[in-house]
Amino acid sequence: MASCILSIDQGTTSSRAILFNRDGEILASAQEEFAQHFPADGWVEHDPEDLWRTVENSCRAVLEKASLGADQVAAIGITNQRETTLVWDRATGKPVYPAIVWQDRRTHEVCRRLNDQGHGELIQQRTGLLIDPYFSATKLKWLLDEVPGVRERAEAGELAFGTVDTFLLWRLTGGRVHATDATNASRTALFNIHTQRWDDDLLELFGIPQSLLPEVKDSSADFGTVDDSLLGAPVPVAGIAGDQQAALVGQACFAPGMGKSTYGTGCFMILNTGDKAETSRNRLLTTVGYRLNGKVTYAMEGSIFVAGAAIQWLRDGLKLFADAAETEQLASTTRSGHGVYLVPAFTGLGAPHWDPQARGAIFGLTRDTGIAELVAAGLQSVCFQTRDLQACMDDDIAATTGTLRVDGGMVANNWVMQFLADMLGVPVDRPQVLETTALGAAYLAGLHIGWYRDLDEIAALWNGERTFTPEMPEAERERLYQGWREAVRRVRSDVQAGDDQVVAL
Repeated sequence: MASCILSIDQGTTSSRAILFNRDGEILASAQEEFAQHFPADGWVEHDPEDLWRTVENSCRAVLEKASLGADQVAAIGITNQRETTLVWDRATGKPVYPAIVWQDRRTHEVCRRLNDQGHGELIQQRTGLLIDPYFSATKLKWLLDEVPGVRERAEAGELAFGTVDTFLLWRLTGGRVHATDATNASRTALFNIHTQRWDDDLLELFGIPQSLLPEVKDSSADFGTVDDSLLGAPVPVAGIAGDQQAALVGQACFAPGMGKSTYGTGCFMILNTGDKAETSRNRLLTTVGYRLNGKVTYAMEGSIFVAGAAIQWLRDGLKLFADAAETEQLASTTRSGHGVYLVPAFTGLGAPHWDPQARGAIFGLTRDTGIAELVAAGLQSVCFQTRDLQACMDDDIAATTGTLRVDGGMVANNWVMQFLADMLGVPVDRPQVLETTALGAAYLAGLHIGWYRDLDEIAALWNGERTFTPEMPEAERERLYQGWREAVRRVRSDVQAGDDQVVAL
């Protein structure tokens, strides 16, 4: 009898496979990193075969670890790095170009022209998104326009487009299924989040042939069956969601007003807004939180491009420490007001600034600045950026953010979580299961196969491990935050043009 669900979590720097039981507990996990490619300034690519190979290896490794056969897996859920764009040959499954990663900024000029031509309002009204290189539409347009022969082959119906979930599903099912879910579709800037269809006007605007696009399904649905040659037995794929929406499900944020923040390569804060697609006044995004039985739950999202990646840079680029686990002890030796600010705008600034030309900087260096202060500044930058998002969301919904649920690799660091609670001025809840992105995909698959009756049954499985409560005096909190705002102002490329008037900030 099938005893577990296999969750595939394909991320920006690694692929993971995790087995969950019905209670949402981890039975076993396997992970494999892959190379990042930076062929030009602001360009970020992955080899699609690396994505596939590490997923396949991780799935086989986790089954071996748990001493289980594929026939004991009830279903598979997939969650993935969003917006990353792939195009491949329908006949061979071979990609026509490397995957263009969500962090990639090569289409900045295309986005600038679209904004100058006044298309921003249409795109935001239809998709809930802003014009930015972050999203898939301009990446796909670049592939069609710049890679020789791709547009002609696409118009002839020979090629398929997908975000990473779609590419993996195609490979898993032996090319039988070309589909995505509503959460991933909502991140392309081609999908109308109100009609829940690919938008003809936007396809025309970006020059995208309809034949390239996958079918859009609910987040919990029949996505086909894995070819039995891959794992040794056919297994249904029953759930798909983009990584941040999957974490929203894994954190059981099912009621309007509940929110979570995930700290991985980037940081993504999402607030459930129920059946209302709220439009932000502060340049946050409106997106699909999840879609079940045809019913859409919307969310407001703030996207920070660099969170854990800043710590990775301090480790691998500056070689200040050997293991990220060392950062907690290093930071704890500093005082919170050490005066150093690191603005990790390595690939521009995300929400609420949306400045792709901003670049990273460190401010406040003195003769006694050492490794500990630089590490603390890197960790604190994540908390300051979350405060930026919190201020915008509170203004947009005319309410004060309550307890924030957190997850992702960085939240294991107690020093960071305490500083986050101090900076936000609200309690921060850390769950027992930190792999909430993978857990959310497992829950979505479990819903479809009948493991869970409804969302209430899933919500009852959520358990907290620790709550961090604010301890910092209000005056100190505001003094530190004002220092951060000044540091951000100094790296922005558009301040002199007067584009520094984000309402909540």
